[in-house]
Amino acid sequence: MVWFVGAGPGAEDLITVRGAKLLREADVVIYAGSLVNPALLAGCRPGCELHDSARMTLEQVLQTVSAAEAQGRTTVRLHTGDPCLYGAIREQMDALDEAGIEYAVVPGVSSFCGAAAALRAEYTLPGVRQTVVITRMAGRTPVPEREQIRSLAKSGSTMVVFLSASLLEQLQQELLQGAYTADTPAAIVYKATWPDERVYRCTVGTLAETARKNGVTRLALITVGGFLGPCAERSKLYDPSFATGYREASHEH
Repeated sequence: MVWFVGAGPGAEDLITVRGAKLLREADVVIYAGSLVNPALLAGCRPGCELHDSARMTLEQVLQTVSAAEAQGRTTVRLHTGDPCLYGAIREQMDALDEAGIEYAVVPGVSSFCGAAAALRAEYTLPGVRQTVVITRMAGRTPVPEREQIRSLAKSGSTMVVFLSASLLEQLQQELLQGAYTADTPAAIVYKATWPDERVYRCTVGTLAETARKNGVTRLALITVGGFLGPCAERSKLYDPSFATGYREASHEH
């Protein structure tokens, strides 16, 4: 059996209870060594076989999984954050389907959630923004033409940009081609939830300069939008004049 487990955004205690249990019980762990907090591996049982996938190809990962399956061993494939975002798990699952190997996925806390926590922010503020765009800049890995940043930026939605900390000059220009202005609030969150987490608040117009000034070139999320500013109105959910399925409306203040 193979378990794809989300390791969470960084802090070792932000893995799920289920994920931590599976990690303790695993016979083989294949982990994304370039991103996963190594402190998580301390919970593996003695004799657990550890493999750093940062140094492996897909074929080598699959060979390791197949060898474990042939011996009746349980494998945990440990991915950073939640593996559904930029986790490259679909190709692994397709190969396991073809090989007839059983697997399941355990979700994790994504780093975009960790970034919001670091910012003490809510991405979906009433009267400000109700849509979150999660995307990345085109680099060595391309993105579809319709998903270029300048196209996505036309809506002015809250935007969380992964895997782009080394491309901030280009990202800044792309954002300015959309609905954002140079004064639109932005923030760079470096290693969200890790012990050395850092938050750099800035604007779209100063993104690249802020990163240069603070030596940020990787392991950072870029957040953009009015959610970083003041809240325009309170939530209807807790407004006394707003009826829900659990309470009647009133005019108390």
